[in-house]
Amino acid sequence: MSVDSSPKKATAPARTGATAGVLPLIVIGALLAVLTAVALLSVTAGDSGPVNLYGLTVVRVLAEIGSVLTVGSLLFAAFMVAPQKSGILDVGGYAALRTASWAAVLWFFAALVAVPFNEADSIAKPVSDVLKNNMLLSLLGDLEQPKAWLVTAVVALLVAVGCRFALSWRSIAALFVLAVFGLLPVPVTGHSSSGGQHDLASNSMLFHIVAAALWVGGLVALLVFGRRVTSGPALRLAAVRFSATALVCWIVMAASGVLNVWVRIPLADLFTTDYGLLVVAKTAALILLGGFGLMQRLKGVRAIEEGGTSRALVRLAAVEVLVMCLTIGIASALARTPPPGLPYSPDRVELQLGYPLDGPPTLGALLTDWRFDLIYGTLAIALAVLYLLGVRRLLARGDAWPVGRTIAWLLGCATILVATSSGFGRYAPAMFSIHMETHMMLSMLAPVLLVLGGPVTLALRALPVAGKDGAPGPREWLLAVVRSPVSRVLTHPVVALVLFVGSFYVLYFSGLFDSVLEKHWAHLLMNAHFLMVGYVFYWPVIGIDPAPRRLPHLARLGMVFASLPFHAFFGVILMSQQTIIGEQFYQSLGLPWAADLLADQRLGGGIAWAAGEVPLLIVLVALLVQWARADDREARRQDRKADAEGDADRAAYNAMLRKLSEDNR
Repeated sequence: MSVDSSPKKATAPARTGATAGVLPLIVIGALLAVLTAVALLSVTAGDSGPVNLYGLTVVRVLAEIGSVLTVGSLLFAAFMVAPQKSGILDVGGYAALRTASWAAVLWFFAALVAVPFNEADSIAKPVSDVLKNNMLLSLLGDLEQPKAWLVTAVVALLVAVGCRFALSWRSIAALFVLAVFGLLPVPVTGHSSSGGQHDLASNSMLFHIVAAALWVGGLVALLVFGRRVTSGPALRLAAVRFSATALVCWIVMAASGVLNVWVRIPLADLFTTDYGLLVVAKTAALILLGGFGLMQRLKGVRAIEEGGTSRALVRLAAVEVLVMCLTIGIASALARTPPPGLPYSPDRVELQLGYPLDGPPTLGALLTDWRFDLIYGTLAIALAVLYLLGVRRLLARGDAWPVGRTIAWLLGCATILVATSSGFGRYAPAMFSIHMETHMMLSMLAPVLLVLGGPVTLALRALPVAGKDGAPGPREWLLAVVRSPVSRVLTHPVVALVLFVGSFYVLYFSGLFDSVLEKHWAHLLMNAHFLMVGYVFYWPVIGIDPAPRRLPHLARLGMVFASLPFHAFFGVILMSQQTIIGEQFYQSLGLPWAADLLADQRLGGGIAWAAGEVPLLIVLVALLVQWARADDREARRQDRKADAEGDADRAAYNAMLRKLSEDNR
């Protein structure tokens, strides 16, 4: 019996019924969020005009609802339900993809409308003036929030279009990553991005926003799925996976929310200011959501795991969605309410960097003056813990894992931690020479150590296999990423070399570094870029893990030596250049120990020229050792082949000699 597996034909009736049952709940939740935000702003608002104030608030609420539905539905389609064996989405995944496409359309229009509203709000004029007087484009270049909303609108449009054409798992996973990126521009340019401690506030807000989107959007997608599929293994898989995701998201939201409040508002102002009262209301809503999530796991998910229906889960999820929409309304009002001033006046260094600098960057200060980086410090610790857990699983079942790989991985994680959270990370935004130190550690030293740790090989051995009829899990997802066309293109020798070396010249000599130097989000992106291009370059050169391209050892050695002159020439240019990179920003800091900016830049050039020696030595030693071991393995293989085939050849040769001897006789 043949079954039509076409997603469009199979999902149309079921998708309509499931969505029709949940759509009123979404509409009610959206109205609740809008009314909550408007009601709160009517109390906390200042002298801003009502059209700007409430119009921007309504648009922001709609954009947030569209964004969380998009991200959550793509999360559900990619990771919560199993695709078909061909890699094409199943019925449940396709239904979630359709929800994501319509939510992305809402997200796009709301973000686009938010651009003029933000401009009008920034200059305290009616939005009609901005639209009538052709001020839209002229103001866009000077205001960060409108530009952030425009970037968000572009991302939402790309996701909406992509959802109309994507059907494979890889494409859905790529759209999910793109949608998560679309969440970031607005929060990194809001209240948390300015003033004292804005580095901690911005980083914690990123965790908070992403966790909330995964939780809220994933819950709505599960609710739609639970109304259509009331029982069975597919529902059990989705419920169990979302339950684990929701627990992690709630913990992240709680921790990041507490930290954000701690750096933005004194405890004494919690109950005496409008901003503090909104924080208290949002905290109460999050605690209530945590209780609903616990009930969901204890009742709904457990009932499904025991073979029951989704009735209890759907009831709890419906109430939880309404509370989440209430929380979105509070968060939107909170975003429109400026926080109270700090109890002290930050100096210009703290206003620019988010923290003060107490003295020159001596060796002691670089090693002991730590300020934990929430993004990369957390990443380094998480990578180290996950790696050790994988090693422990292998050892527990009696498998061996080389100690050298573990040491290399832990040293790589420690390098990331030191480069971003120690005194190096603290002084890097303020001095070009220290910035170049962290650049070299993140692009040349940390990736070398990480690829020698073989994380993909460890994960493939430690993670369980889905099996012939099992749903794909983390192991299968990881294999799909390694074998993807994107990985194959990035690990091409020419592409990897251009990205690794060419990005140095583009970043520092094109004016790009000068234009983004004062932005905190730019430093986050630069650090991510340094790590990624370094890993992509060294992965096919000395990586232990299986790579999309297996290069001969001579080609690997050629890649290493091909990068040397470009890297050295980059350092020489910095040391000889008379134009100061980032001069305006560094002068605005007015650091007394860094008054000679040209000398500091030349020092940075010297660091860039000389800092590659140690990583290069590690790479050459590792490459030569791997080459020797590969030759040894090939020699042993040839010996085994000769031993296996040698007896037959020897016997045939002896038989020939005997025959010749007999013929002669």
